[in-house]
This record gives sequence, C-alpha cells and structure tokens, in this order.
Amino acid sequence: MKRDELDNIAEKLREVAREAGELIIQIYEEGFDVEFKADESPITRADRASHNHVSKRLAELFPDIPLLSEEGQHLPYEERKKWTRFFLLDPLDGTKEFVKRNGDFCVNIALLEGETPVLGVIHIPTRKLDYWGGPNLGAYRSAANGKKEKITTHGPGAGGAIALASRSHPSPATEQYCKERGIARTLNVGSAIKFCMVAEGAAQYYPRFNITWEWDTAAGHALVQGAGGSFTDLKGAAFGYNKPKLDNGGFLCCWK
Repeated sequence: MKRDELDNIAEKLREVAREAGELIIQIYEEGFDVEFKADESPITRADRASHNHVSKRLAELFPDIPLLSEEGQHLPYEERKKWTRFFLLDPLDGTKEFVKRNGDFCVNIALLEGETPVLGVIHIPTRKLDYWGGPNLGAYRSAANGKKEKITTHGPGAGGAIALASRSHPSPATEQYCKERGIARTLNVGSAIKFCMVAEGAAQYYPRFNITWEWDTAAGHALVQGAGGSFTDLKGAAFGYNKPKLDNGGFLCCWK
C-alpha cells in the first residue's frame, strides 16, 4: 500500500478513535457497572459503546474492508481466510485498568494486509493522545494541541534498559527474561500503551509470555515497526494474524 493511501487512512482512523475515546471518557466520568464474559474477563458499557461507534464509522468510511473486533461477531476461519485486507479492533484495550480507574486504557485500530499489520492507531482517551504508524509510514504521536511529532525507538539511556510488564497480568517469565539479560528496571503499565512507550523510546523491551489476542497486539505491532523497532514471536519469527484461533503466543517487542 502506498504511503499517501496509508496517510489518508490513518487520518480517518485517528478521527474515529478519538470519537470513541470521547464516548469512553463520558462513561468513565458518569460511572458504570462491570459484567464478566465467559472467560471471566470484564466488560462494561464503554466497551460496547466504543465497539458500536467504531464499527458503524468504519462501515461508512471503508465499506469494502471487513472488521474483526474483540466485541463483535467472530466469523469462522473458512470465511476470514479469504480476506486480503481487514481491520482489527480493540474498542477498549485495558478494561481492567478502566475499571480500576488508573487511566491506562486505549482504543486500538489496525489495518492488515493478509496476515501483516500495515497501519496501527492507538488513542489514549485520558491523555487525548494519539500514536500511529506502520512499516512503510514511520511512526508519530499527536497531542491535544494537534502538533504532530515523528517518533523512533532508541537504546538505553544512562540508567540502563527499561522493560515493560503488564499491570494486570504479572508473569514470572518476564522477571526471568529481565534477569537473564541484566535489565534492572521494569515498569508495570496497562494496555497497548506499552507499545507506545517502546515506539517513542521511553522503554526498550516489552516481552510477553502469557495470553493476548490478535486485537491486543496488531496496532502496536505496526506502530513499533514504523518507529524502527522489532516485533516477533519468542523465537524471532514473523508474528502472523487472522489465524484459525485468534489467541496469540508469546512475543518480543523491542527497540531494534
């Protein structure tokens, strides 16, 4: 996909993500009940409101591109495998953080060609901050004042490398990974915000050993690659999407 086309799609996805973020913040401030899905993960009316809004807007803007959303209907693989291009959506990534009211949640929208993310948009509603990028686009962030900044990954500063770990899903394997590599500093952060931190150089490593889903990682995957970083499985192989089963194995996201 050409850069101009990616730029155009990115602007539209950012607008849609910000609209969803406004709905989420409204519910965040009003209050909400918490329900639980079959896998015991939480869901709120903010998840549903964001899903409904983004689904509607994407259908209006891109009627020929199918959508796979965490909160939507998941079509059988026999139908999905025919897709040459599609969107992956997590309408509220970090629902546990939303419920805890710590601000670490976001809206993730990714565009994929085949099994590969080519564009990712991450909007952080509590900060009114966007991150977006892809391998053929570069990576950027934009604050509420509209200023667009190019971002890149970079190596450790004077204090040494920083690794990121999930705030709500602690893993002994992450601790072991850091110990083996002499990484002394670890920050616990919620949701796909971790990908944003690697992309902008605020951290160097984000290893993940416990379960995630395709909609959790696709936008961050594209963003980090656009910023010059690396995103692979734990053996260094390419990390694919639109699999028969939508859960992910472990991955390593890092600054190079």
